[in-house]
Amino acid sequence: MVVVNRFRVDEAEVASFRVDVHAALAALAARPGYVDGRIGRNVDEPELWLLTTTWVNVGSYRRALSAFEVKMTAVPLLSRAVDEPSAYACDQPGAELNEQVPRELR
Repeated sequence: MVVVNRFRVDEAEVASFRVDVHAALAALAARPGYVDGRIGRNVDEPELWLLTTTWVNVGSYRRALSAFEVKMTAVPLLSRAVDEPSAYACDQPGAELNEQVPRELR
């Protein structure tokens, strides 16, 4: 499972954003189920930044978000992300993909 968060960052805020995004990635990386993560800056639109993380499954990612250290470092940063869907199931040959069906509330 991959999580993709994009951010628009003014040039005046780049230095502090870089500190925040690296701290957020470190906090996420310390959680069980974390596989990999990267931070990037768009080559054509330098105000656009990217934080991607890969997880064993969606549950690992959701549990990571509830950890104290993540709430203190990553969640404030993630709240600044571009408002768009961010969690993706990885597609592999022969793998079943998630289906778009309404959830039952119990």
